[in-house]
Amino acid sequence: MDSTSIIGFVAATFTTLAFLPQMLKTIKYKETKDISLIMYIVFVIGISFWLVYGVLINSYPIILANIVSFILAFIILLLKLKYK
Repeated sequence: MDSTSIIGFVAATFTTLAFLPQMLKTIKYKETKDISLIMYIVFVIGISFWLVYGVLINSYPIILANIVSFILAFIILLLKLKYK
């Protein structure tokens, strides 16, 4: 693995894991009033396009990061809709 891929995986790891605390807090407290519904809808759509882009250019850091980001953000979005 070259240094560019390593940098990509490190960046992807940090930006993807940034959603984990929000997801865990939302699950724990069942409170979403301070979470923007529109932001998460737009973000999930954007992540979907990043995932397609990653597949098209065959970039594993982009593909993996966006799969995980999509899952975490989608869970938060579903919780936002559930605990509205």
